[in-house]
Amino acid sequence: MDWIKINEWREFLRDNVREEVDFSTTDQNNDIPMPPVEKPWVGGEVISLPGEETFDFQFKSFMDIIRDRESRRVFDQTEMKLKELSFLLWATQGVRSNKPNRILRHVPSAGNRHSAETYLAVFRVEGLKQGIYRYLPLEHQIGLVRELPDLWDHVNKAAHMQLFASRCNVLFLWTSLPYRTEWRYGHASAKVFALDLGHICQNLYLACEAIGYGTCAIAAYDQKASDQLLGVDGKDEFTVYLAPVGKQKTRS
Repeated sequence: MDWIKINEWREFLRDNVREEVDFSTTDQNNDIPMPPVEKPWVGGEVISLPGEETFDFQFKSFMDIIRDRESRRVFDQTEMKLKELSFLLWATQGVRSNKPNRILRHVPSAGNRHSAETYLAVFRVEGLKQGIYRYLPLEHQIGLVRELPDLWDHVNKAAHMQLFASRCNVLFLWTSLPYRTEWRYGHASAKVFALDLGHICQNLYLACEAIGYGTCAIAAYDQKASDQLLGVDGKDEFTVYLAPVGKQKTRS
């Protein structure tokens, strides 16, 4: 192995970068306005999601959730209820406090920057057309990006033919808008954003387990195909993580 290159790759995991970054030069410290915490929605159908007062599920105990959590790749074909999807979005990127310049969510984020956007490839969800949606956390709504009758083919290509990614109710796809974090941390942003994604996906695992669903994080995907599927530019916004969600299949 090329240990010089390996040590360069490992440097990403260390925090030596803070000794190299002059934070006085970041955009935040030069009075450049903070980037918006939510990507503006332009056109298209918008669906309001059921609020948390409707989350009347028979939740598993916390101990059982932690004990039973695992990556699941085989799903029942039962249709997902809209309030179940609403709960999963609320648990992963939902807003619990909305104040000027201080948006608090149900997951932690370095510097409260929350640089991820949540997209959904919807296959079988109550009342929703098959296609690509984007979550609007400030409004707790989803917007229809586009309908796709051949969604399976697009998702299979994006997921490098990991077919379980399309044999689900809904595929979560997270994108990065790096500047939201770079505005505060400059090139020290990459590590902390990767940590943020871990918090988001772990909340999805636990929320799924709580209501009888399952998921499996996917980090191996076709970058170009995934970006094209979501309609993002691949530069200022690009796909970083996938996770299919489906009803847990009863084991015989």
